[in-house]
Amino acid sequence: MAKGKDARVTVVLECTGCVREGVNKESMGISRYITQKNQHNTPNRLELKKFCPYCFKHMIHGEIKKKK
Repeated sequence: MAKGKDARVTVVLECTGCVREGVNKESMGISRYITQKNQHNTPNRLELKKFCPYCFKHMIHGEIKKKK
């Protein structure tokens, strides 16, 4: 039996601190995490508090638009 639309989608989370400040002079880049979310339960953009190795602290990582 075939399934309908998949509820789970892959999303990319990006550090909001690195993006707002432009990248710090000491920083090597922008922290990104890949995760999954259920579209039916979470229709809005996902925001999670994750560790940013460039800011050296826990920061809010927000969902970004996925490039195809």
